[in-house]
Amino acid sequence: MSAFQKETVLSVRHWTDSLFSFTATRDPGFRFQNGQFAMIGLEVEGKPLMRAYSMASANHEEALEFFSIKVQDGPLTSRLQKIREGDIILVGRKATGTLITGNLIPGKRLLLLSTGTGLAPFASLIKDPDVYENYETIVLAHGCRQVSELAYGEHLVEGLRDHEFFGPLIRDKLVYYPTVTREPFRNRGRITDLIASNQMFDDIGLSGLDIETDRIMLCGSPAMLEDLHAMFSARGFVEGNHSKPGHFVIEKAFVER
Repeated sequence: MSAFQKETVLSVRHWTDSLFSFTATRDPGFRFQNGQFAMIGLEVEGKPLMRAYSMASANHEEALEFFSIKVQDGPLTSRLQKIREGDIILVGRKATGTLITGNLIPGKRLLLLSTGTGLAPFASLIKDPDVYENYETIVLAHGCRQVSELAYGEHLVEGLRDHEFFGPLIRDKLVYYPTVTREPFRNRGRITDLIASNQMFDDIGLSGLDIETDRIMLCGSPAMLEDLHAMFSARGFVEGNHSKPGHFVIEKAFVER
C-alpha cells in the first residue's frame, strides 16, 4: 500500500501575494485529531515531493483544508501555489503532531498563540466541540506583519460566528486577538511582547497569565517559539508531550510553513 492518498483539489483561494488556502477531497479512512498535521505534496517527475502541513479543517469535516505560504523558489510551495480545482495532490496516510488537547493537563483557559500560517492547526481546534466543552475561555491570538495577512483568520472566525452550531459557543467562549507589527492596526506588536507586558490581556479584558488555569499551544515563527518557550518556562510552566501532559505544547515539525 502506498504511503500517500491521491486527493482532488476542490477549491483554491489566494488571500495575499504570499498566502493561500485550498481544500481537497478526504479519503474516508483518513483519521486525525484536531491540531495534527500530515505530509502533503505533489508528484514531481514521478516522485512524491512532500512536506508537513497542519489540517486547517476539523476532523468532523468531509473535505480537507490547508493554509500555506508561497515561497517562489521553494521546492514544493513554488508548485503548490499554482494548483487549481481538479488537480491532484498527495496526502500522507498518517497524521501526527503535538498540538492536541490530550497533551495538556486540565485547565480553564486555552491560549492558542500563532504567527503566519501557524494559525492552521488552531483553525482546526476552534471547530472542535470538545475544546469548548473542556475550557471556559479560548483565546486565539494571530500575529502577522501586515493587516492583509490577517484575512484568512478573520474570515474563519466570522464564518464560525454565523454558524448555526458554533455561533453561540464562540459568542460565549472564543476571544479572537489579531495583531500586526508593521502597519497601524487596533492591536500592534509581537505576541511575545504583548503577553510579557500584559497588554494582550488588558486589550481583551481578561486577567493575566496564570499557571493554575492557563494552558497554551504555540505554532509559528522560530523566534516566537523560542521567546515564548523561555518566558513560560521561567514562570514555571512545563512543556507537555505525548508521554506526559504539561501546561503548554509546541509544534516543532515545521515553522512558518
